[in-house]
Amino acid sequence: MATGPGEPADETERIIELQEEVQQLKEAVTSHAVVDQAIGMMVALGRVAPDQGWTVLREVSQHTNIKLRHVAELILLWGRAGEIPPQIRAELEAALDRHGPTQIPGSSSE
Repeated sequence: MATGPGEPADETERIIELQEEVQQLKEAVTSHAVVDQAIGMMVALGRVAPDQGWTVLREVSQHTNIKLRHVAELILLWGRAGEIPPQIRAELEAALDRHGPTQIPGSSSE
């Protein structure tokens, strides 16, 4: 006997789909938080604006062929442990040189 729409087999399948979607959303939220924290480090340590911090992370990711979230994780580890892979450090320094430091309004260099 085949099950029709709205019967238990369909409900079970839908529950599984929703559980998978919830898991993906949880991972996205976690990933977003990691990236936001790394942007915060760029703002504080690199003296760049938040949008420039995002650009720095994106460029490091692109130039090293490492996923942006993983670059962000490495930067957070660097903040805690003081160590960062040389390739990431070199690309990070180059990106920060291109995008920062921002000038403070009213500073003598204007």
